[in-house]
Amino acid sequence: MNRKRRLLLLAGLLAAALLAVAAFTLRTPVGPSASAAEATPMAAAARTSFPGLVPAAGEPDLPALHTVKPPKGQATQVAGPFDDRLVLENLAFNGSAATGAVRVTSDVSDVLELQVLAGFYDHDGALLGTARFVHHLGSESHNHAGPPEEREKFSIAVPAKYHGKAVSAAVGVPVLVNE
Repeated sequence: MNRKRRLLLLAGLLAAALLAVAAFTLRTPVGPSASAAEATPMAAAARTSFPGLVPAAGEPDLPALHTVKPPKGQATQVAGPFDDRLVLENLAFNGSAATGAVRVTSDVSDVLELQVLAGFYDHDGALLGTARFVHHLGSESHNHAGPPEEREKFSIAVPAKYHGKAVSAAVGVPVLVNE
C-alpha cells in the first residue's frame, strides 16, 4: 500500500472515530431511569462488604520484624509477601539508617508502588520501632527516565527518638505493585 493510500485510510478511520465519539457524547438520556440515576445521592450508592474480611487499620506490617534479632551493626532481611518477586541487595546499617536496594525479578515493568519497612533494634535485640521508605511512580523524587526501572535504592533513617539506641536493623517489603 502506498503512502497516499495509507494517509487517506488513516484520515478516514480518524474521522469515523471522531463521529462515534461525538454521537456518543451528544446522545441525550431517555426515560425515567436517567433522571432517577442523576437524582440518586452518592450516599445511596451500592456498598459492598465481604463477610469475615476486616479492613486494614493502618500501614502494612511484617510479623517477622517482631521475632528477629539482627546482629549488631548489620541489616538483615525478614520475610515478606513479595519475596518471590524481588531481591534485597546491599543491605547495610550504619547506626543512623538502613540502606539497600530492591531489585524486582518478576518482570521488567515499572514499579508503581513500593514500601520497604525497617525495624530498628537495641543492644538486647528488642524492637525499638519501625520506619518506612515509600515509592510512588511519578512522584518528583522517584521519576526514572527511559525504560522501566527494576531496581530502587532506599535509605530509611532511624527515627529521632531512637538515635543512639538502635544498633541493628531488619528490612522487608510489605507492598510491591508493578505493571
